Amino acid sequence: MHATLPLLARTRFPALRRRRLDTLQVNLGYTCNQSCQHCHVNAGPTRTEQMDGATVDLVLAVLAARGVGTLDLTGGAPELNPHFRRLVAAARAQGVRVIDRCNLTILSEPGHEDLAGFLAAQGVEITASLPCYSPANVDGQRGDGVFERSIAALRRLNALGYAQAGSTLVLNLVYNPQGPVLPPPQEALEADYRRELAQHFGIRFDHLYALANMPIQRFGSMLVSKGAFDAYLALLEGAHREQNLETVMCRSLLSVDWQGWLYDCDFNQMLALPARVNGQARAHLSELLAHDAADTPIRVAGHCWGCTAGQGSSCGGALSA
Repeated sequence: MHATLPLLARTRFPALRRRRLDTLQVNLGYTCNQSCQHCHVNAGPTRTEQMDGATVDLVLAVLAARGVGTLDLTGGAPELNPHFRRLVAAARAQGVRVIDRCNLTILSEPGHEDLAGFLAAQGVEITASLPCYSPANVDGQRGDGVFERSIAALRRLNALGYAQAGSTLVLNLVYNPQGPVLPPPQEALEADYRRELAQHFGIRFDHLYALANMPIQRFGSMLVSKGAFDAYLALLEGAHREQNLETVMCRSLLSVDWQGWLYDCDFNQMLALPARVNGQARAHLSELLAHDAADTPIRVAGHCWGCTAGQGSSCGGALSA
């Protein structure tokens, strides 16, 4: 694995400061039932890092103390954490919006057959990875049989009421490009997904998020190996749009790793660039019990161009039309 931080450390990316904290994005662990080429977390079946119960309790305490509106759960496969369901149920009981970043195939893993029903019963918003509506492209990026299992999972979610007329159950899909290119315009791509998935599989969804691949971890290392890293970084910087700085996710979000350490975003977490809260060079989640994170500086590096390039890219999809 090639280290990419030394290639990203020197940057002309503009300085940013955080606004009010609205979203706590919590990485519950790096264990995953898949191992995808584009995964910036480098997650997989052999990873064993998992958030413990005490840190899960701290997440719940911070949600209440800071009045955070959204809990965004990620991994790995976040559902593989043994405290996942307890965290979801407790956060929903607080009135917190909960997002599960689901890879879909987890819903058919042994021991998780009732997971889809649990998510629906709790009113959890699902943001599901489906990098293409083509079986060959999905299986090529994520492994043999992943597309078929993903389609089965989407049909099951639709049957439970997700993305159905009059339902409050939200189902969003996520697209990643196959290589070192910018994602196409999100609105047009969403129309293509909607047409193809409805026509061939009878599947409905609410929104499609088109995300740029970040030049870090597994994807960044692949770029270095192919001698394409500098060209991709130049592509991202060259496509920078100043207006996207207003709505990048780090302005209202903090990322939490499986040990409770804070980062300005999930990408910074993977680069080991800790957030600075209350003057701490490396701040822990516990700092948020007594201290507000508003107006703190955000750490930036070369990968940040990926969030402002073209239409922009965040965990909620494109930032501009």
